[in-house]
Amino acid sequence: MQDTAQFPPKLTDRQKQILELIQQSVARTGAPPTRAEIATELGFKSANAAEEHLQALARKGAIELVSGTSRGIRLKTETLRSIHENRLHQLALPLQGLMQLALPLVGRVAAGSPILAQEHVDQTYHLESSLFQRKPDYLLKVRGMSMRDAGIMDGDLLAVQITKDVKNGQIVVARLGDDVTVKRFWRGSDGVELHAENPDFKTIHVDPGEVFEIEGLAVGLIRNTMLM
Repeated sequence: MQDTAQFPPKLTDRQKQILELIQQSVARTGAPPTRAEIATELGFKSANAAEEHLQALARKGAIELVSGTSRGIRLKTETLRSIHENRLHQLALPLQGLMQLALPLVGRVAAGSPILAQEHVDQTYHLESSLFQRKPDYLLKVRGMSMRDAGIMDGDLLAVQITKDVKNGQIVVARLGDDVTVKRFWRGSDGVELHAENPDFKTIHVDPGEVFEIEGLAVGLIRNTMLM
């Protein structure tokens, strides 16, 4: 009988390391690592070596690669579950992986109203808590392609933790005037900037006195098709 607490079959130790690295990056920053970041972290001589391992993982069905973006790496739900079940098995805490979160899915947000207002919630998903290193409070349906190069596509579900404590470089959900947007956060001497991950979109500069608020921090990403 196959041990269900193991990683997907026929993965090398190096490929398992890469899966862990991708998952940790998504949990920490809301986005997968670039090929160069994988190479640096694991001591590869070049980003091409990281690309070869990623292609092998894609062929084995552990990840999906999105062309045309440096961060176009998506862990499949089954892979995330295997990663966490394996970690929990090693810690001899199998029951922890059975805990589930009831996460409301937020669709379009009306101007000026709370993001979790009942009229914004399309439905509720029950997901294993072990899929996330940081506990999310809700799922936000992504609209548009401004974060394409971070691997966040139109229609994806972004797992969001409600917090205002965010750091430079993290992907956040921000309210700017009447709009709610997903962008990479930067605060400098000139004020706050919200950076897109797509060269077709300009950086947003938050003007002094402008209505601005951090709604939450991106702590994971789920493909909507994996929940159907």
